[in-house]
Order: sequence, then C-alpha cells, then structure tokens
Amino acid sequence: MQSASHQKLIPRVTWARLIWSWAIVGLFVFFGDAWLAAPLTPAIAAGVFVLLFGTIVAASFGVVREADHLAHQLGEPYGTLILTLSIVLIEVILIASVLLGPGDFPTIGRDSIFAVMMIIVNLVMGVCLLAGGLRHGEQEFNVQGTAAYLSMIVLLTGTALVLPNYTSGAGEFSFSQALAVAALTAVLYGVFLAMQMGGHRRLFVQPRPGMLAVPFAESKKESAAAAPAPHDAGGKRALWVRSGVLLAMILPIVLLAHYLAIVIDYGVATTGAPVALGGVLIAIIVFTPESITAVKAALNNEMQRAINLCLGAFVSTVGLTVPAVLVIGLVTGKQVTMGISVIETVLFIVTAALSMLTFNGQRTSALQGLMHMVLFAIYGLLLFNP
Repeated sequence: MQSASHQKLIPRVTWARLIWSWAIVGLFVFFGDAWLAAPLTPAIAAGVFVLLFGTIVAASFGVVREADHLAHQLGEPYGTLILTLSIVLIEVILIASVLLGPGDFPTIGRDSIFAVMMIIVNLVMGVCLLAGGLRHGEQEFNVQGTAAYLSMIVLLTGTALVLPNYTSGAGEFSFSQALAVAALTAVLYGVFLAMQMGGHRRLFVQPRPGMLAVPFAESKKESAAAAPAPHDAGGKRALWVRSGVLLAMILPIVLLAHYLAIVIDYGVATTGAPVALGGVLIAIIVFTPESITAVKAALNNEMQRAINLCLGAFVSTVGLTVPAVLVIGLVTGKQVTMGISVIETVLFIVTAALSMLTFNGQRTSALQGLMHMVLFAIYGLLLFNP
C-alpha cells in the first residue's frame, strides 16, 4: 500500500527523469574519461554536450517540479526559498567544476554572476512583467520586500563585481580582501535569509488589499495566524518523499558537471567564442526551469512569487557564488578575477536604476517589462560585439 501511494505521489515522468539521469551518470562514470580524452574532436564534443545539456536540463526541471510542490505545501516564502536554493546550488556546482577543470577560466565566476543578472533580472523579469501585464493589467506586489531584494543586489553585486576594479588593476581581491568579502557576503546573506523566513516574512508574500497599511505589529500577527497548519502524517510523508526525490535529482547534475565543464572549455577554445559565453551557458542551463516557473506565476497573477523567484534567485546567486568562488581560489591557488568590464559596469548601473524605477510603485506594467527586455537585447548585442 505504501509503495502504491508513493507511485501515485511520484508520477511516471519523474521516474523517467530519475532513471535517465542516473543511467547517463553510469555511462559517464565508466566511459566518460575515454570519450573526452585528447584529442577530442568537434563531433564527439558536440554529441557529448547535447547529451549532457539535455540530461542536466531534464534533471533541473525535475528539481523545479519537486521544489514547486514543496513550495505549495510549505507556503511562501519557504517554498520559493527551497526552489531558489536548489537551483543556485546547481549553479555553484557547475561554476566550481569549470573553475577546477583542466582549462584556465579565472573569470567564470564573475561571468556567470553577471549573466544570471542580465538573464534573470532583465530577460525573465521582463517577460514576467510583460506577460502578466498583458493578461491581468497592472499587478500588485510587496514593495518593501522587493526593495530589500534590490538593496541586496546593489550592495552584493557592487562589492563583488565592481569594487575589485578599484582595489587592483587586474580586477582581483588580495588574500585578506577575498577572505573578508567572502565572509561578509555569506554572513549578510545568511542574516537576510533568517529575517526573510522569520519576522520579516510578511514582506515577501503577495499583499492582500489593505495589508500594506496595517501597522507592523498587527501585520506580523496576521502573518503568524495565516501560517500553514502543522502537517498530518500523510503530509509529512509526502514532504520527506519529495525532499528525497529533490536530492536524487540534484546528485546527477553534481556528478555530470565535471564532464560538462570539459566540453564547455573545449568549445570556447575551439570556436574562439567570447569567454563570457561559458557563464551564459551555465546561467541558461540552470535557470531555464525556474524561469518558466516565474513566468507561470506572473500569468497566474502571482507577481510577488515571480519577484521572489527572479530577484530572490539573483540575490542567492551572489550570496552563495561569491563566497564559493573566492574560497576555491584561496584554497587551490587558482586565479579568480571578479571585476567586470567598463561596459558591463554601465549595464549593471542601468539595470539597477531601471529595476528601482520599475518597482518604485505598488503595481507593475507591461511597458516596464518591455524596457527590461530591450536592455537584455543590448547585453546580447554587446556580448558578441563589444
């Protein structure tokens, strides 16, 4: 009876993803080193990339599906945090694999972070605003929580990606600076998460009519009263099963990341593509499933959930990736370049300013979404025509 209930809880498509992902892991554990041994040909590299790309994206969709179920079961913002942290963990693993791989890619951390910002904050957020606005008109969101996200983005991104250009000519932190920035970033992000899940939870939920006008103490009581009731036995069992499936979906991505890093290194070196393209590929691989979830939330008139997924994902990206990359550099002695170019600095400033203006009121519009999408198009143009 229990196995039958689990069969019903976990649909066939999830089982198919699990079996396929672990089968590919098995193939690469036994044959991957031989397939990717030098001299690597473009045909083999392309075939391996397509196979790994499809497998990792399929597993990522599985992660998003299970995390989305947990999101609805636990309520906001806990569920969205699980989804965001799961996705960002995958990104950190992929970046670390490229950084520790055979190639020399000291800028992979900053390239990935910057690509995530442009893709998530401009492209995906723009699509959410445009699609939600066209379907529902102006959409409400929680101004205070969104302002907290934007403040974290400006502070963490400015410190990690802009400041290094002025601490050294090479865009790098010294040993003591890297240690301090990694520690301060991790601590600030940890405190932000604790407050988001604790006393400031009300700032990250979809506002109800009149909710924003309620004094803090009373709204805090309302949030506590509206919190989900404790799960019954069936709910707890479902929670544990879905958490186990979530972990089982993440592990194949972890195990395949090393092989994907080898192929990305080869592709960038062989085609002469911009080095930053590696970071863009990682961002696309990791955040495509979550981006689809965010757009669906906007179409369902859940703009705050879309904001939590987009802006929250980027805050988590910086909060987790920066310490991880800097620590890897300190421990292994690998060169880590964090400072972005002058063009990218301008794009960062424009993105931050546009985002602040977009979320300055209490409602969003389709026109604002179109502006963010145009800014992303400019980024894509400059990526290949600097």
